[in-house]
Amino acid sequence: MIDRRLASGLHSARAVAAADDELVNRSIALAALLVALAGCMQSREPVPVTPPAETKGAAVVRRPLPETAPTAPATASLAPARVARESPVVVPPGVIYVCVSASGGARTQTAIEFAPKVGAMCAKHPEMGPCQYERDVCRRSGGRVYAAGGVEITAQTEAEYDKKVLRVRFKATN
Repeated sequence: MIDRRLASGLHSARAVAAADDELVNRSIALAALLVALAGCMQSREPVPVTPPAETKGAAVVRRPLPETAPTAPATASLAPARVARESPVVVPPGVIYVCVSASGGARTQTAIEFAPKVGAMCAKHPEMGPCQYERDVCRRSGGRVYAAGGVEITAQTEAEYDKKVLRVRFKATN
């Protein structure tokens, strides 16, 4: 017969070993998850700006805009004024979109201008491919896209655009 004290010690040793195995399995799973997430993250590059020598005749021109200074309210209120974190986005005349991105704490606004025919098409049908491509370029760089009037074009807006057109997307398999 096995001594009762020895049997209870064997049982507790198995419980400790099982707990250690579970801890190791969780640690491995967490490490694998972190590696997978790190692999999915892309490095953000700034929005490419069109060199001045290449702007003539280009279908799309991206040029940096000067930062606009926030305007102070004309009247003082009794309640504490809510300080805006960012100045409003002003879309210059003739520009369809403005890409606003921040890198290193500095906010950058880039005007996205199209050739006259493409610009007219994007103004009338923003769901079309060239317009969407330029918005996606901005977002890939970590930017946010604003249209005329300073209205942000969000993922929800893009979904509404996709409802207007039938998009067929093919994904390559390796």
